[in-house]
Amino acid sequence: MEEKNSFQRVAQNKKAYHDYHVLESFEAGIELFGTEVKSIRQGRVNLKDSWCSVKNGELFVNGMHVSPYEQGNIFNREPARVRRLLMHKREILRLYGQVKQQGLALVPLSLYFARGRAKLQIGLCKGKKLYDKRASAAEKDAKRDMERSLRQ
Repeated sequence: MEEKNSFQRVAQNKKAYHDYHVLESFEAGIELFGTEVKSIRQGRVNLKDSWCSVKNGELFVNGMHVSPYEQGNIFNREPARVRRLLMHKREILRLYGQVKQQGLALVPLSLYFARGRAKLQIGLCKGKKLYDKRASAAEKDAKRDMERSLRQ
């Protein structure tokens, strides 16, 4: 039997770390339907091109693709529908202010289950320039070469 404090990562948005500098991260709950939860538990979710937006004081995730559950028949929902995120009103308004004033973006970083509930880690991000992306790729290559030489 699983522990109540289990932490099970389902999906991670690696492209977000490539395209953005993550300044701060937050945890938000997701409003899901039953067949969506079952599909997410099977790992059939994609965060690659998703983003978050604030409308009327509520936080939403757009572009998150949850594949239909195979045994869900008529209860399945639209795979790429807009889903509401659950955060405190004060946190949402703070994020909204920072996005509007500083030109930052809200990007989903990972999706996981904590204590049986689906949670989405959201990053307050600043976009990288092309030369920043090249520099981080060069650093990664240099680190890999150094580790390879140390092993030999």
